[in-house]
Amino acid sequence: MKPTKPRLGYVSQHPVKQGFVSYYQIWREKLDAGKLGKKYQQETIKLLNGLQKSHNKKLNEQANELHALAFEQIDCLNCANCCKSIPARINDTDINRIAKKLRMKPDEFRVAFTCRDEDGDMVINRSPCPFLEVDNTCRIYEVRPKACREYPHTDQFTFRSNISLHAVNAVYCPAVYHILENFKQLRLKE
Repeated sequence: MKPTKPRLGYVSQHPVKQGFVSYYQIWREKLDAGKLGKKYQQETIKLLNGLQKSHNKKLNEQANELHALAFEQIDCLNCANCCKSIPARINDTDINRIAKKLRMKPDEFRVAFTCRDEDGDMVINRSPCPFLEVDNTCRIYEVRPKACREYPHTDQFTFRSNISLHAVNAVYCPAVYHILENFKQLRLKE
């Protein structure tokens, strides 16, 4: 199903053209000004919980549409903030696949590149990611962890089950920020 664009959403008010501020710049200014902290996250969670209750069946579909719209404007290679600031969660399947690509034994990979985070999840052991190249490309892109392939988790028809995660991810990802802002605009029109 091809996503349709919202008619008058937040995202469509900021086209990326010469002379306009880019989505990345808008997000960066908010982040640098401290406007994406706990208060923003709490307000966003409250809004999304309200949307979840009122449009339960439409929320995931709208999220997919807004995701597509945001990524028409945002190129991850111009940002890579997720790779620079969030240690990716990694599972045994990921480890085996990546170790094979790197011609390592899985246990060698675990020792060299993984640790347990405060939640007990296995993650890449440092940020920025050791596989992030200077041009923001990924050295292991074809075999990257599932968490990296699915990030920012806004287009998988599971949006509503990750409400709190999206509010936090707005701090790390300009696309998530714009998706959430677009949801706010949709809510104001109701």
